[in-house]
Amino acid sequence: MFGSDRGFVTAESAVVLPVLVLFAMALVWGLLAVAAQIQCVDAARTGARAAARQDPDDAVIEVAGDIAPRGAKVTVARGGGVVRVVVVAGPPMLRGLPFEVREEAVASAEEMVGVEP
Repeated sequence: MFGSDRGFVTAESAVVLPVLVLFAMALVWGLLAVAAQIQCVDAARTGARAAARQDPDDAVIEVAGDIAPRGAKVTVARGGGVVRVVVVAGPPMLRGLPFEVREEAVASAEEMVGVEP
């Protein structure tokens, strides 16, 4: 009876282990994507605060880029008394996927006190 069951555990393990490895890799990738999203949120908010203080666009892009994920694109738009900072980053690790992590922050522009127009 036991002689006919030989090799089934090996065959089942050969099928199950790759599935478990792929599942674990998908979980890790998902966690990296969430971490990149959080970095984009922080970068956009920090950039919007800097832009609201009337910092130059180059300084806003630099301060937001320091917090954003590596390779992220930061854009600043001003108009109508508000500033808008958008941070867009590619997916972590798997760069070939058509997927972006994007976050946007908007703040009211502060008035400059003591500055002659």
